[in-house]
Parts: sequence; structure tokens; C-alpha cells
Amino acid sequence: MKNILFLSVMVLFGCASFAAAQPRIVEKKPEKTQQTATLAPVSFKAKYEGGMFGFSEKETGTIKFDGSNQRLVFFGKDNKEMFGIPYDAIQIIYPQSKSVQSTGGKVMQQIPLPGAGIAGIFMKDKIRYMIVNFDDPEVNAKGTVNFKFDTQQMLTSAIQTLGSKAEMQQRGDAFYRPKKTPTSEL
Repeated sequence: MKNILFLSVMVLFGCASFAAAQPRIVEKKPEKTQQTATLAPVSFKAKYEGGMFGFSEKETGTIKFDGSNQRLVFFGKDNKEMFGIPYDAIQIIYPQSKSVQSTGGKVMQQIPLPGAGIAGIFMKDKIRYMIVNFDDPEVNAKGTVNFKFDTQQMLTSAIQTLGSKAEMQQRGDAFYRPKKTPTSEL
């Protein structure tokens, strides 16, 4: 009796494992774009951190979306245009953040009190960047430009707005321009 019950349970589990192990067709669903961030204003403050040819100095200025000329423009603190990147030249836009020890934490570490150094280690600031990779065919150059933002909300909305204006595809927090594969005509 035990053998028949054991054998029937084994057959039942065996058949179930064969049915579950069948290959299934993977359905490819179109990726939904996340519209969680609000659109950025036409111009906003940011700090240029480097990456553009001929502009090695860090400078606080204004980023502007130039819709009529289809480009991203950075104006310096004197409100003169420093450089522009055409939307078609932008390949990838993504956020990056890093945690660094704050100035207050560095000062706190130097106080000659027991335990003050340990407290200074835990005082951190988060720095947020928008990284723009571009491939400009006009000058035949590739580059990476970094802009520093004060708030996460402004960074997210700037990336979302630039990605939609440049008609790029979204992958997570980043936007990218898919490679165009050459098609052969017969």
C-alpha cells in the first residue's frame, strides 16, 4: 500500500515537472517611458564641471534648451553663450551622484576632542551630475560634458526634458540614442 501511494505521488510530481519545464516564448513589451519628473524650465542654473573642448575652467552659469535651433546651450556667468550641443549629436544622458565629506565634516575631524574625528567622517554631502555624451559630426569629435546640480529634482527634470526634446529612448534613469544600422538596398 505504501509503495503504491509513494509511486503515485512520484508520478504526479514527475508529470508536473515535465509540464513546467516547457520552453516559453518571451514576449517583448515596449518599454514605458517614465514621466515621473516634471519638465524643466527653458533655462535653469547649473555648474559646468568640464568636458567641452576649449573650456577647461569650471563655471556657474545657465543651461538653456534652444528649441528653434534644436540644441542645448550653456551660458556663462556673464550671460554670454559659451557652447552649444545639437540635440542630434547627443548620444547618452545620465545622472550620476557621489557622496563626499562635507566641509563641516573636514573641519570637525581636525578638532582635538576625543570622538570629533569620528563624527566628522559621517558628515557627508551628495553631489549630483548630469553627464552628456555627444558625438558631433561638424567637428568630428566625441566628448563628455558634466553639469553639477544642487537638487535631485532639478537633475531628474533636466534629464527628462533633454531626453524628450532630443527624441531619445529611455533606459532606467538614462536616455540614449540607439545606433542606426545601415540597411542594404537591393
